Amino acid sequence: MARSKTPDFEQSLSELERLVGRLEEGDLPLEEAMRTFERGVELTRRCQTALQAAQQKVEILLERAGQLDPEPFEPDSSGGPGSSTSDDALD
Repeated sequence: MARSKTPDFEQSLSELERLVGRLEEGDLPLEEAMRTFERGVELTRRCQTALQAAQQKVEILLERAGQLDPEPFEPDSSGGPGSSTSDDALD
């Protein structure tokens, strides 16, 4: 199967990170900086669209699995995945 000509999320994000780095260096001529910025805006929109599509797919899968009320993602402030209480059972 042939790959689509549209870059995937990871490619777009990688290019966006590279462009941000170039802009942060501050040594681009104005015209090139503007073209770089415009491309960055385009890539940002592409990434946002991909993330929204992924979120919709996750919500559909959750709904099919019987979890009708998806909860917003909130990172664990106590240190991430390793901070669950399941580790206490090993003591």
